[in-house]
Amino acid sequence: MTPKLNIIILGTTYPFRGGGLATYNERLAKQLQDEGNKVVIYTFSLQYPNFLFPGKSQYSDREAPKNLDIHVKVNSINPFNWIKVGKEINKLSPDILFIRYWLPFMAPCFGTIALIAKKNKKTKVLCIADNIIPHEKRIGDFKLTNYFVKAVDGFIAMSKSVINDLNLFDKNIPKSFCPHPLYDNFGEILSKETALNNIGLDPQYSYLLFFGFIRAYKGLDILLHAFADERLRKLPIKLIIAGEFYEDSKPYLDLIDQLHLREYIVLKTDFIPDNDVKNYFCAVDLVVQPYKNATQSGVTQICYHFNKPMLVTNVGGLSEIVPNGIAGYVVEANPKDIADQMLDFYENNKAEYFIEGILREKQKYQWSRMTACIYELYNGILKK
Repeated sequence: MTPKLNIIILGTTYPFRGGGLATYNERLAKQLQDEGNKVVIYTFSLQYPNFLFPGKSQYSDREAPKNLDIHVKVNSINPFNWIKVGKEINKLSPDILFIRYWLPFMAPCFGTIALIAKKNKKTKVLCIADNIIPHEKRIGDFKLTNYFVKAVDGFIAMSKSVINDLNLFDKNIPKSFCPHPLYDNFGEILSKETALNNIGLDPQYSYLLFFGFIRAYKGLDILLHAFADERLRKLPIKLIIAGEFYEDSKPYLDLIDQLHLREYIVLKTDFIPDNDVKNYFCAVDLVVQPYKNATQSGVTQICYHFNKPMLVTNVGGLSEIVPNGIAGYVVEANPKDIADQMLDFYENNKAEYFIEGILREKQKYQWSRMTACIYELYNGILKK
């Protein structure tokens, strides 16, 4: 390990909502601090203009995280701000400027700050890339991402598909693969009875969960068609849809009615705050991720923390994290395959078997593995 580095993390944290980006960045900062490093976070004063944000609010009503040094400074659409922040970081001269990249929209802001910051010849720019090629493609994505990639000294990808995508931009840039660590900061495991009571659900039913922001690529429509399978109506089960719509909700609500699913669906489609996440995962038997395309998913790492079996589709890096038949199911993204395995889960009482597999698998996803990968990448760049 390389101890006592001076690190600045550039990305989403409080006061923005604690979705995957903020939760990850704050948990990573804590791990780096616990290992003896000095960590400062530069987050946004403006992340998205309101007209570009698909949800109801960008801002959190949670308490500020304790013991994290967060500077609210970055305006994603103001080039003069990028120059100012870049010069400030350049002067502070950290060993590492660490950027979390997920969307080409952020490329001009992040790339400009990085290019200016590293002019001090000391600071190395490292990036964890959630996506290099976005799920929902737009004109100009390649050029924007290419600008950002050229500003970075080394990448960590959390799925092998992102490594492959990086090779489209630069085959020679240092890059490492390290799976997404556990989200172990959503609280303790509750009994099913307690969790059901906390969110007001009838304990006479068993529940499956679709969790997270609702966008087209996440395949909720596929899941609804699967859940309409007549074989499942013989079971006392319901599907919880927990997460905010990031696109028009009407097609999904209409589909629920067309498939006559209204009485079998529990809609919790407001933003789920961090302190409520445990209730949803502890209340259910199986978490379903019917994605049409993906890289990796933070939802799988919440499942591992709460020891919940998963059903994922065979896209992106999901099958790398959820070994089929051990921690759950890996299926093709079509309604029949998904329905078949949901039925198998209940008819063959697979819960305990999968939980045993999860307890073994989750040891691979400790945060110390991610920080070890960061140190190794950084030291390799220094030796070049």
